[in-house]
Order: sequence, then structure tokens, then C-alpha cells
Amino acid sequence: MNKSKIFKILAAVGLIVVLLIYIKFFTANTNFDKEEVFVEIPTDSKYEDVQRILSPYVKNMSDFELMANLRSYPENVKAGRFLLKKGMSAFQLVATMRRNVPVKLAFNNQERLENLCERISTQIEPDTTKLLATFRDTAFLEKNGFTKENVFAMFLPNTYEFYWNISAEKFRDKMLEEYNKFWTKERIAKATELNLTPVQAITLASIVHKETVKKSERPTVAGVYLNRLRDGMKLQADPTVIYALKLRDNDFDQIIKRVLYNDLFIASPYNTYQNLGLPPGPIAMPDIDAIDAVLNPEKHDYIYFCASVEKFGYHEFAATMEQHNVNAKKYADWLNAQGTKR
Repeated sequence: MNKSKIFKILAAVGLIVVLLIYIKFFTANTNFDKEEVFVEIPTDSKYEDVQRILSPYVKNMSDFELMANLRSYPENVKAGRFLLKKGMSAFQLVATMRRNVPVKLAFNNQERLENLCERISTQIEPDTTKLLATFRDTAFLEKNGFTKENVFAMFLPNTYEFYWNISAEKFRDKMLEEYNKFWTKERIAKATELNLTPVQAITLASIVHKETVKKSERPTVAGVYLNRLRDGMKLQADPTVIYALKLRDNDFDQIIKRVLYNDLFIASPYNTYQNLGLPPGPIAMPDIDAIDAVLNPEKHDYIYFCASVEKFGYHEFAATMEQHNVNAKKYADWLNAQGTKR
């Protein structure tokens, strides 16, 4: 056989080998219909754990495993959140398992730390129990001037970026960093001028947040409560009574539209009809807008307000008890006409 024929045979064999390698490692090897799927690899996972997690999404695991071994992946497993795209090859699948994709974690409008931890735990690896224990760690609270009742003030509603496998401690420390960043010298000075600490400002903002969703009205409502604090009056804020009722019943899913007279006597440190000053901590996670409303309140003489029956969603304000009684009767009569009992 001459050299020319040998060369052609070798070339043909080589081409077949290259084609087989291409088919095996560089053609689609996924087994899902969606355009993309996220998979999560827990901390301290072994290669066998990765194989089990990936098996529903990979068409031919033997091809993936061969490529993984060729690229030394079994010895270098990474924990985290990884993006698989439809049609990825074995080569691409191994490559993507090295790229931890951050989670955009968003939260707002939570009423207490337990609710927040439940929500966060659905988006990152640490579970609710671990998060709660970390946030309520005695050493952490003492070091940073928080209590178990007011540490909820540390969490500011926003969208944050984290790796899925972040530890509970690192997540907590990042939230503290964001809190300290928010409380600039200017904001601290404004709070001090109002005789409030940052935690107290957020606690008051949580009441303002619950009192009205109208951003234009929040500085007015904040002004009312600050006038009451200045004059040594009880805040008498209905949202604090509602919070106390939910806390007593251990039911934060219940909807309470109306505070009844008997509710005003509930024994709770959160009931501002019975206790002077602010409650021991926030009754909700206030919007940044509500915090800024407290720090930049409207200056006026109002010390009373109640819901308006003429401008739905807004309030009627009064500087005297006589005018407030007129406004309050209008609202009570309207509620009775609607048949609202609770």
C-alpha cells in the first residue's frame, strides 16, 4: 500500500474520531424543555451529590462524567447556584458548573423578623432557623446596639445581590453594612435633632408606613406623632394595636380592618394606647420614603387625625379634640354604614 493511500486512510480515521468526539462532547446534552434552569449545589457537596442533582437535567450522564473527569471537576466541586441552558453540551455543562450565579434578593413590606427570614430562606441557602438564630445572637446584638425586639430595624427594603450559598453570618453582616451606610451623618443629625436614635426613627417610620400609603401625606402623619412625643402624649396609633393583636394570636396573616374599643386595652408593650412613647421595635419594615418622612416631618400644630370619608385613603387632621371628635364621628358612622365589624 503506497504512502498516499495510508495517509488518506489515517486522515479518514482521524476525521471520524474528531467527529465522534464532537458528537460526544460538543452537541446538545440537556434533558429539559425550558430555555434555562437553575440548579443549587449545597455547601460541602461531593461530586456524587452533583451527579444526583444534575441527573434530571442531563441526557447522557456518562458523557458529562467523562468530560468532568477530563477537566478535573470532581476534585473541584463548587457550591452555589448555576445556570443550565437548553442545548448545552457536556463541555458547556461542566464549564457552567464552575460559574456561581448571584441571586438578586428582594424584600419589603414584611411585618416582623420571622416573616423576613422565611422569605429570605427561599432565596438563599441558610434556612429560617439558622437566619433567626444569627440575627438574634446575643454577642452581635450587644456589639451593635440592638435588642431582639428592634434588630428588625436593621433591614432596609431594597434589592440586593448575593451568592446563593452565602452563610447566615455573612448575610447578616452585609445587612448591617447596608444599614450603617444608609445612616449617613446627615440622617443621624436629623434624627438627633428630633430626639430619636436611628432605631427609634425606623420604629416611628414603621407606624407612619402602616398609617398611610399616600407618600404625600406621610410627613404630615410623622409630624403628628412627633408633636405627641414632644408633648408627652401617648401615640395612640391603631397600627400598634393591630400588631399587638396579631402577636397575641400568633397570626400575621389575619386582616384587621377595624380596631374595636376593647382592643385598645390589650396588654402588650406594642399597644401605644396603653404605653407612653414608642413600642420596643418596628411593627413593620417601613419604606425608605416613610423613614425620610420621619426625618423630614411637616411642621404643624396637629396632634390628631383619622381616616377621611371624603378623600379615600387620606386622613383628616386636627389641632383640637373638638375638631377631631367631629372627624372621628364621620368615620365611625361611615364604617357602621358599611357594616365593617373587624
